[in-house]
Amino acid sequence: MRLPRLGMIAAIVITMTALLAGCTTSTTGGKTLTVGMTLEPGTLDLSVSDAASIPQLLLYNVYETLVKMDSSGSIEPLLADSYDVSEDSKTYTFHLNGKAKFASGTPVDADAVVASIDRMRDGTSQILKSHMEIVTSVTAVDPATVTVTLREPSNFWLFNMTSTAGIIVDPATEDMATAPMGSGPYVYDSWVKGDRITLKKSSDYWGAKPYYDTVVFRYISDPNAMVSAMLSGDLDIVGEMTSPDSLAQFSDTSKYTIIEGTTNGEVVLGFNHARPALQDVLVRQAICHAIDRQGLVDTVWGGYGELIGTMVVPTDPYYEDLSQVYPYDPDLAKELLAKAGVSNLTLALRIPITPYTSPAATFIASQLGDIGISVTVEELDFSSRWLPEVFLDGDYDMTIVSHVEPRDIVMFADPGYYWNYDNPDFQALIRAADAASPDNFITYMKLAGQMLADDAAADWLFVFPNLLVARAGITGVSQNATSLSFDLTTISATG
Repeated sequence: MRLPRLGMIAAIVITMTALLAGCTTSTTGGKTLTVGMTLEPGTLDLSVSDAASIPQLLLYNVYETLVKMDSSGSIEPLLADSYDVSEDSKTYTFHLNGKAKFASGTPVDADAVVASIDRMRDGTSQILKSHMEIVTSVTAVDPATVTVTLREPSNFWLFNMTSTAGIIVDPATEDMATAPMGSGPYVYDSWVKGDRITLKKSSDYWGAKPYYDTVVFRYISDPNAMVSAMLSGDLDIVGEMTSPDSLAQFSDTSKYTIIEGTTNGEVVLGFNHARPALQDVLVRQAICHAIDRQGLVDTVWGGYGELIGTMVVPTDPYYEDLSQVYPYDPDLAKELLAKAGVSNLTLALRIPITPYTSPAATFIASQLGDIGISVTVEELDFSSRWLPEVFLDGDYDMTIVSHVEPRDIVMFADPGYYWNYDNPDFQALIRAADAASPDNFITYMKLAGQMLADDAAADWLFVFPNLLVARAGITGVSQNATSLSFDLTTISATG
């Protein structure tokens, strides 16, 4: 799951910089890329936190995986040259790339892979637990071969291994939270809390060398400050444009390139199904009918973002347009509340502080007020309050957050997840889809998406667009965010 991005702005002065073909050249030599992001990680330990700001920074850059998700959503080899699947589809045999090694110089051999997968299996992250609970054993056959055996066939497992669950950690790593060590083209260098995290090019990377010697992730939560930093030359890339109305300021193509694509990010008005009022499907349906989602997108995100009606995005192979299952109809919403026998309902909408959640909460509170539901909005710091109180402790009625973990519809099959959604029929559909043939997988997943929509398990507001701005001359920035990674390996500059 990719959780909403939030960071803390700090005034900084970058020593004398010179722009050359979209590349900032540092005074100490080498090419430096500075990327603006909004959400600073609270920790760098992927095994204990589901915050998407961690793999955004580290996945494919510091950590690598056996197989990788490319920008089109296809799985390709990385640390494994190839893999075989047994006839019963329960055993995967990975043949490792003999050239791969960690930045420390240690080979990426079978023992290291086994240790890393076991580390992920033992992690406390809810997402990791759901991805790895199907694994029954991991074995080093020989130094270049690893087998992973699953409890049952799974269409999701290999896909999940392209992300956090599949990262391979250097066995010498003592503290993933503050000193991550992997086999990627970059190594972790430093962290100035509330400001920036710096990566340096690995001096002896086993694969194709990255273009930039240093990459600085600047964390800037305020949208206007992000725009100002880009216009003043302090940034080379705005990795997340959180003020779409500002895009016009970057229309000069001799200076900037605007990149528009899509993401896996479903912006969800989540319901806590443990709350008695929200256990009533009529109440949930009333809420869905009461919200003008297109009006919300126009108001909150400048008209950017596609409407959806379930936890499926257009790039998923089982996508269907269900955006009109609950069209905007406040009169029908009032009728549904009356049918449910509900009046004078008050709901707590507890949200993380992000550029999209705050205005969305105001919009939603107003529209639900129009049908007689009183909404109290509380804004929480993401790391210190929203994660522990809402995500972990379930202390909320409704919340808003963007989930960008690929194919994360499966989280609705986990009754222990923070939505507390417990639908045995949906759980059975997901199990059937996971173990099905490729053709039946699509059929089952479409049924699952329709079931969630019909049950108003949440209100899916829109899909986050991928909006970025790069300095002219910078190339290779992915148009679509198909994984959790801000992948630096493809980025370079011309001239």
